[in-house]
Amino acid sequence: MELEKLTERVIGCAIQVHRQLGPGFIESIYEKALIIELQNCNFEVQSQEECHVYYDGIQVGTHRYDLLIEGQLLLELKAISSLHDIDFARTRSYLKALDLNHALLLNFATMPLTIKRVIYDNNFK
Repeated sequence: MELEKLTERVIGCAIQVHRQLGPGFIESIYEKALIIELQNCNFEVQSQEECHVYYDGIQVGTHRYDLLIEGQLLLELKAISSLHDIDFARTRSYLKALDLNHALLLNFATMPLTIKRVIYDNNFK
Protein backbone atom coordinates (compact mmCIF):
# COMPACT_ATOMS: atom_id res chain seq x y z
CA MET A 1 0.00 0.00 0.00
CA GLU A 2 1.22 3.49 -0.81
CA LEU A 3 2.71 5.15 2.30
CA GLU A 4 0.52 8.25 2.09
CA LYS A 5 -2.69 6.19 1.92
CA LEU A 6 -1.43 3.87 4.68
CA THR A 7 -0.65 6.84 6.91
CA GLU A 8 -4.07 8.36 6.31
CA ARG A 9 -5.88 5.13 7.21
CA VAL A 10 -3.72 4.53 10.30
CA ILE A 11 -4.41 8.07 11.53
CA GLY A 12 -8.12 7.34 11.09
CA CYS A 13 -7.76 4.26 13.31
CA ALA A 14 -5.92 6.28 15.98
CA ILE A 15 -8.61 8.97 15.92
CA GLN A 16 -11.29 6.30 16.35
CA VAL A 17 -9.51 4.88 19.42
CA HIS A 18 -9.11 8.37 20.88
CA ARG A 19 -12.79 9.17 20.28
CA GLN A 20 -13.90 6.03 22.10
CA LEU A 21 -11.45 6.11 25.01
CA GLY A 22 -10.61 9.81 25.36
CA PRO A 23 -7.54 10.99 27.28
CA GLY A 24 -6.56 9.73 30.73
CA PHE A 25 -5.52 6.11 30.34
CA ILE A 26 -1.99 4.68 30.39
CA GLU A 27 -0.16 4.06 27.13
CA SER A 28 -0.60 0.27 27.14
CA ILE A 29 -4.40 0.60 27.04
CA TYR A 30 -4.23 2.79 23.94
CA GLU A 31 -1.75 0.39 22.38
CA LYS A 32 -4.03 -2.62 22.88
CA ALA A 33 -7.08 -0.72 21.61
CA LEU A 34 -5.19 0.57 18.58
CA ILE A 35 -3.96 -2.94 17.73
CA ILE A 36 -7.57 -4.14 17.77
CA GLU A 37 -8.69 -1.26 15.56
CA LEU A 38 -5.81 -1.74 13.11
CA GLN A 39 -6.40 -5.50 12.88
CA ASN A 40 -10.13 -4.89 12.34
CA CYS A 41 -9.07 -2.80 9.34
CA ASN A 42 -6.93 -5.72 8.08
CA PHE A 43 -3.54 -4.19 8.76
CA GLU A 44 -0.49 -6.32 9.49
CA VAL A 45 0.64 -5.17 12.94
CA GLN A 46 3.82 -6.01 14.82
CA SER A 47 3.96 -4.83 18.42
CA GLN A 48 6.70 -4.55 21.03
CA GLU A 49 9.26 -6.24 18.79
CA GLU A 50 12.97 -5.81 19.35
CA CYS A 51 15.20 -4.29 16.72
CA HIS A 52 18.96 -4.55 16.88
CA VAL A 53 21.29 -1.58 17.24
CA TYR A 54 24.71 -1.77 15.61
CA TYR A 55 27.90 0.18 16.02
CA ASP A 56 30.63 -0.33 13.46
CA GLY A 57 28.88 -3.50 12.30
CA ILE A 58 28.69 -5.01 15.80
CA GLN A 59 25.40 -5.41 17.65
CA VAL A 60 25.56 -3.28 20.78
CA GLY A 61 21.99 -3.54 21.98
CA THR A 62 18.32 -3.68 21.17
CA HIS A 63 15.43 -1.26 20.99
CA ARG A 64 11.78 -2.16 21.54
CA TYR A 65 9.36 -0.18 19.40
CA ASP A 66 5.60 0.17 19.94
CA LEU A 67 3.95 -0.73 16.62
CA LEU A 68 5.05 -1.39 13.06
CA ILE A 69 2.31 -1.32 10.43
CA GLU A 70 2.65 -3.26 7.17
CA GLY A 71 6.40 -3.36 7.74
CA GLN A 72 6.74 0.26 6.66
CA LEU A 73 5.15 2.73 9.10
CA LEU A 74 6.37 2.96 12.69
CA LEU A 75 3.96 4.13 15.39
CA GLU A 76 5.23 5.41 18.72
CA LEU A 77 2.51 5.93 21.30
CA LYS A 78 2.52 8.26 24.27
CA ALA A 79 0.07 9.18 27.02
CA ILE A 80 1.81 12.24 28.47
CA SER A 81 0.91 15.91 28.99
CA SER A 82 3.01 17.02 25.99
CA LEU A 83 5.64 15.69 23.64
CA HIS A 84 9.29 16.55 24.23
CA ASP A 85 12.39 16.64 22.05
CA ILE A 86 13.51 13.29 23.47
CA ASP A 87 10.33 11.64 22.14
CA PHE A 88 11.21 12.77 18.61
CA ALA A 89 14.88 11.78 19.03
CA ARG A 90 13.95 8.32 20.31
CA THR A 91 11.50 7.80 17.44
CA ARG A 92 14.19 8.77 14.92
CA SER A 93 16.56 6.27 16.55
CA TYR A 94 13.95 3.53 16.12
CA LEU A 95 13.61 4.49 12.46
CA LYS A 96 17.36 4.32 12.01
CA ALA A 97 17.61 0.92 13.71
CA LEU A 98 14.74 -0.42 11.57
CA ASP A 99 16.09 1.17 8.37
CA LEU A 100 12.81 3.04 7.88
CA ASN A 101 12.07 6.67 7.10
CA HIS A 102 8.54 7.38 8.36
CA ALA A 103 6.86 7.27 11.75
CA LEU A 104 3.88 8.72 13.53
CA LEU A 105 4.24 9.89 17.10
CA LEU A 106 0.79 9.77 18.72
CA ASN A 107 -0.03 11.30 22.10
CA PHE A 108 -3.36 10.05 23.42
CA ALA A 109 -3.30 12.18 26.60
CA THR A 110 -4.15 15.37 24.75
CA MET A 111 -7.40 16.73 23.44
CA PRO A 112 -7.49 16.48 20.49
CA LEU A 113 -5.17 13.56 19.77
CA THR A 114 -1.66 14.84 18.99
CA ILE A 115 -0.31 13.42 15.73
CA LYS A 116 3.24 14.23 14.64
CA ARG A 117 5.07 12.85 11.65
CA VAL A 118 8.69 11.91 12.24
CA ILE A 119 11.06 11.49 9.32
CA TYR A 120 14.50 9.94 9.38
CA ASP A 121 16.51 10.88 6.32
CA ASN A 122 19.53 8.65 5.78
CA ASN A 123 21.20 11.50 3.86
CA PHE A 124 21.36 13.66 7.00
CA LYS A 125 23.00 11.42 9.59
